[in-house]
Amino acid sequence: MPEPKREVTFKKSATGLVAHFRAMASPCEVLVDSTDEHLIKSLAQHVADEAWRIESKFSRYRTDNIVFQINNAQGKPVIVDEETAELLDFAAQAYQLSDGMFDLTSGLLRQLWRFDGSDQIPTPEAAAALCQNIGWHHVNWQRPQLRLHAGMEIDFGGIGKEYAVDRAAAIVHQQSDCAVLINFGGDLYATAPPRHSPHWLVGIEQIGGGKSALIQLSKGGLATSGDANRFLLKDGVRYPHVINPKTGWPIMDAPRSVTVAAPSCVEAGLIATFAMLAGSGADDFLAEQAILHWIQH
Repeated sequence: MPEPKREVTFKKSATGLVAHFRAMASPCEVLVDSTDEHLIKSLAQHVADEAWRIESKFSRYRTDNIVFQINNAQGKPVIVDEETAELLDFAAQAYQLSDGMFDLTSGLLRQLWRFDGSDQIPTPEAAAALCQNIGWHHVNWQRPQLRLHAGMEIDFGGIGKEYAVDRAAAIVHQQSDCAVLINFGGDLYATAPPRHSPHWLVGIEQIGGGKSALIQLSKGGLATSGDANRFLLKDGVRYPHVINPKTGWPIMDAPRSVTVAAPSCVEAGLIATFAMLAGSGADDFLAEQAILHWIQH
């Protein structure tokens, strides 16, 4: 596919100069608590460059990166670099912690499910057949060597954006002590509270209309998982985009949206996803985590 346009633009706002760009199919923005325009533009460019680097390296849509190499190895082993190995270790841990519900190999299900608001529902038989090539327990991962059975794939989409946010925040920390808020399509990280306030104000979209809820974020990550914009609708039944990788079928009793605040964006995103995967048990799961969260049913 053609290379997306990579450009950082800046607009004046009530909070100062705000940087905007696109990465990972999402609108992204960077807010820097400073009046130094040179610093703002420099930090924003660092953030955008890191987002684009991670997108290029781990996108499933490219034919020149490590993901393409792994997914087209036809059962042969692939030696991966240190960064990819760290993400694979994380995915393996998430698979264990979720009892197999968070599965890096479940991206194959996109072949059946296209959550575009239409009524195109696949058959349970087709979903079950595709599940034969899904399951982290089938993966042979012995760092730094990964081997998938032919027909299997990995997809970092479930953690890629949150990982990019955290990596960008780490680069900002290296460059400046200024408070910075990084927002990649609703996945956020605040490096510190702004100078003249104890927190940043972040809006959460209310499903079904109404004013956005405002969250006070001082430092750390914030991530949301939900089906507000990704679903299918047939005969009055709504099929959300959160799929059980063991059955290949949507989790019909999942919440509409879960937002979690955590020390890192990756951690926030993982807990939010786990809650969605818990279906009707989401409230109990989140209560057990003793972590700030907002849930919409």
